[in-house]
Amino acid sequence: METIIDLDATGLLCPLPVLKARKRLLSLESGTVLRLRTDDPAAVIDVPHFCNESGHELLSQAEDGAEMVWEIRRG
Repeated sequence: METIIDLDATGLLCPLPVLKARKRLLSLESGTVLRLRTDDPAAVIDVPHFCNESGHELLSQAEDGAEMVWEIRRG
């Protein structure tokens, strides 16, 4: 069973959600999944770009009311 770590970045505006995700992912072992919650509209662009540039795998993105929930596997 894979480990999932939650990170709530709601209420934060660009670039803080991605910066917090980056810092948290760096502390995790490869293969661990980070579940990131955001409500910044820019995250729709920022999070996939961040994953692509940094070698992490974007497993899913889903809407949960006004929030987006992202699952990112540490590369």
